[in-house]
Amino acid sequence: MIEARHLRVLRAVASTGSFSAAARELGCTQPAVSQQMKALEQSAGTPLLIRTGREMRLTQAGTALVRHAVGILAGLTAAEEEVAAIAGLRAGRVRLVSFPSGSSTLVPTALAALRAAHPGTRVSLVDAEPPRSVEMLREGDCDVALAFRYGPGAAAEDWTDLVVRPLLTDRLIGLVPEGHRLADAGSAGGAGPVSIGEFAEESWIAGCPRCRRQLVEVCESAGFTPRIDFATDDSPAVIGLVGAGLGVAVLPELAVETVRPTGVRTVAVEPAVRREIVALTLPDLAQVPAVAATLDQLARAASR
Repeated sequence: MIEARHLRVLRAVASTGSFSAAARELGCTQPAVSQQMKALEQSAGTPLLIRTGREMRLTQAGTALVRHAVGILAGLTAAEEEVAAIAGLRAGRVRLVSFPSGSSTLVPTALAALRAAHPGTRVSLVDAEPPRSVEMLREGDCDVALAFRYGPGAAAEDWTDLVVRPLLTDRLIGLVPEGHRLADAGSAGGAGPVSIGEFAEESWIAGCPRCRRQLVEVCESAGFTPRIDFATDDSPAVIGLVGAGLGVAVLPELAVETVRPTGVRTVAVEPAVRREIVALTLPDLAQVPAVAATLDQLARAASR
């Protein structure tokens, strides 16, 4: 009979590539990992790993078992958490992964409210951009993923196997240095939104890879390819580079919300580009009380 603890060990070995690394991840000894893998192979009746020197790779059977292990372990987690709640144990654990601007805006408010309402619930937080955050959810490495997708191509995202909780719509805004010819656009005395084509000859500072892709698509639809002189995943760095007069940028409004821009002016740009912010989880995990409470608090934080 295949045991859940053996599946956890197999998944750790598959993700880390060695018994020693899996032992460190699981907090046990290498001999213990080796023994459990032997027991699992005996239960399966076929080799699951091929060992060649220091390298280790999965057999076809091992690959199939790892694929099924993700859903099995997620289902077991859901069962354990729900049973604990029914039994009156006021405890829970949620592993949350979020993109940086979500981590600095929505997450703090949501987790503070969650702790006040359910002090026994423990939440861990890791930063990751989609699609990596969505992969982590499917691989069983987190319980809730805060992610985003751009429209109108949002339907292209394959999230049909996930529970999708819409949170808010975040628009892209332009950033220019103070003193820029378009710095007053959109202000009380300004002329309103600026066409993205007005920036065709500018130097650009680009953000995260997905936002960078969106920038190029929008600019190309306006008839030009942006000259990207700097690119960084760090939104405050983008704002700092713009403030230093090194170029212009567009960033999601959420990314600008917690930063105090120095030497930077924001302008509305057209065509209007928006991204949908969502919280994702697996169907089984959505039934776990601690996960459901986290989704609820994220939704409340987004509505404020």
